[in-house]
Amino acid sequence: MSKIKVGIVGATGYTALEVARLLTAHPQAELVAATSRADDGRSLAEIHPSLAGRCDVPIEVLDPESIAKKCDVVMCCLPHGASAETVHALVQHDVRVIDFSADFRLSSLDVYEKWYDVKHPWPERVGKTVYGMPEFFAKQIATADVVANPGCYPTSAILPLAPLVQAGLIDTDDIIIDSKSGVSGAGRSAKVATLYCETNESISAYAVGSHRHGPEINDLVGRISGKPVQTLFTPHLTPMDRGILSTIYVRRGQHSADEMMQCWRDQYASSAFVNPVDHLPATKHVAGTNFVQMTARDCGDRAVLVCAIDNLAKGASGAAIQNMNVMFGLPEVTGLR
Repeated sequence: MSKIKVGIVGATGYTALEVARLLTAHPQAELVAATSRADDGRSLAEIHPSLAGRCDVPIEVLDPESIAKKCDVVMCCLPHGASAETVHALVQHDVRVIDFSADFRLSSLDVYEKWYDVKHPWPERVGKTVYGMPEFFAKQIATADVVANPGCYPTSAILPLAPLVQAGLIDTDDIIIDSKSGVSGAGRSAKVATLYCETNESISAYAVGSHRHGPEINDLVGRISGKPVQTLFTPHLTPMDRGILSTIYVRRGQHSADEMMQCWRDQYASSAFVNPVDHLPATKHVAGTNFVQMTARDCGDRAVLVCAIDNLAKGASGAAIQNMNVMFGLPEVTGLR
């Protein structure tokens, strides 16, 4: 088969860089177009010097019709609100889209507009767009015109929680999620809170009780398991480039951590990337990969679940490549090992 032609909209950020990096090693895909409002006329390697000698695609101003003619699929790496408008325009020109924003992840328009404080530019598609987690939605992803790429924190919580909730192994109304992320999760634009002197040798909680990934976790765990859940989610910023470690506290009733591990082994037996492990996962164990490591431990009447992912890989760009592979009938691991 001919190579999949890929475009990136919003090419300046870390997720766009990670997509480009992964595509340089993908045997069946080729990056052919990239757009940025501020960098028209430059090359992708000028914006991301680590791509020098590997990816010299010129940057252009977005014209949905023009990029659709060049591409089989477009990775849309724009902020919420702006992304939905662009995705809508691209789909009108018959190109498939993987959207990195939160614009199509949630089931409810009201929940989206409450948490993101914007009017949705394409409200008809909210709740009707497949969530890009092939571990649960591969069949729908295969034929989708738009795929909502998952959030990074939600990935590290949904994968361990959904099977356990579905199997009835944990309480659904007492779930505490403590997540720690590398600084790349905050994006590439300059912010005081992510300056070196602010983050080095420090760890801090943020958006306590108000982080937008909380509703996404509740929505998707409920959607997958068929049972409503309530979680208490707190994110933390840690002084590392990349990675997420989520430590999740659940009430286990009469069920043991060994039962939870077996539930995961059964659920993910055919998964290319999700690995229940006996050791305690660390971010370095999965850095730069699309792999997920998770384990469970008994602790009194609770169980402690620990999950590690790379926020730029399985938490963003690696997941997008995995979704692209499913959309075009390739093995999920293509270009990701």
